Amino acid sequence: MARTGLPALAVVSTAALTTYLATVVPTLGSQAPSPASAPAPRVTADVSTNASNTWTLTDVAVQPGERVVFAARGSGSCSGVQFGPTGLPRGFQDLLRVLPLQTGRGALIGRIGEPDVAQPFEIGTAAEITAAGGGVLAVGLNRADTDPCTATFTVHIEVFPPVDGFSAVTARHVDAVAGVSEAVLAGLPRRVRDSQGNAGDIVNFLILGSEAAMQRVFKAAGWVVVDADARGAVFSGILASLSKQAYLTLPMSPLFLFGRSQDFGWAHAEPITVAASRHHLRVWRAPGEDAGTTLWAGAATHDIGFERDQRNNGITHKIDPNVDLEREFVEKSLTQTGLVTEFTYTTPPDAVKGVQKTATGGTFQSDGNVLVLKLSEDASKR
Repeated sequence: MARTGLPALAVVSTAALTTYLATVVPTLGSQAPSPASAPAPRVTADVSTNASNTWTLTDVAVQPGERVVFAARGSGSCSGVQFGPTGLPRGFQDLLRVLPLQTGRGALIGRIGEPDVAQPFEIGTAAEITAAGGGVLAVGLNRADTDPCTATFTVHIEVFPPVDGFSAVTARHVDAVAGVSEAVLAGLPRRVRDSQGNAGDIVNFLILGSEAAMQRVFKAAGWVVVDADARGAVFSGILASLSKQAYLTLPMSPLFLFGRSQDFGWAHAEPITVAASRHHLRVWRAPGEDAGTTLWAGAATHDIGFERDQRNNGITHKIDPNVDLEREFVEKSLTQTGLVTEFTYTTPPDAVKGVQKTATGGTFQSDGNVLVLKLSEDASKR
């Protein structure tokens, strides 16, 4: 993987797959049998990328925890320069291009799951990944939709069952999640506060699970931990930067719930985006436990740029006013990991509905519903 902070996908080096390539690549399309000592693949397929489209959807469905092995060949062309599945080496001008991955321009890449949630990963000539989430596999080219570079690669795909007894669960959409009663909802704050006590983001999701399970599901879904910076984030350098990784890990300002700053901050990169955009959320451990199960309260918003902070005339993040879309993004990204057992939406007493103001003076709107997720505590699933 070119981007750090996403442990969900483990990419094996080309050198580690030399023996595999020596037998598979020359016989692409023949579906050569695996050695007797190796487990048989559950699915095999041969797919060619579409030279005119960034992504080509396959009919290969992958489950969380399954191992997917790729071997590819083919060529592409950009301004008369030929390249293979690893793409063109990135040059200075490529820093101005918004590509799915920080790897070779035109390289063979893949993703598993819905386009707005799934994180791309590098395939190149060969790769092996363990799928963090389930969904349909797509293969594509590391290029922008308007990029004139074209390529046609043929990739042989083998999907193997999970190892070491791994078994994913399917998140069930239920009417209610045990442990989050009306009384529990009534006792939770509806909004977080800044250090001056101004009302800020709404609490729009709850998680039932241990700290270990909570961290496991976010990491599996491609979220990275972001520390709070009590001094406040400095944006001047970021405004002039096109580094997605730098923006992704930019510290979050502390906000307060239950009388304290967030226990964890998480950020998630969009599949293709400019530097000033990221999904981010804060979570707090709620007071008390129910039968040893921890309740986490969270506030999720989507950064879409910068705006003036009306408290001090400084610069702050601008969030997407439709915060319900970010709540739904949290649902999609976490439930596809195979680590969520149940989820539901509920309307708490005194729900925050309609158009509201943020602590910095911006506006947002919501239907007032809260997402509730219950996590698997089976550590063997990751």
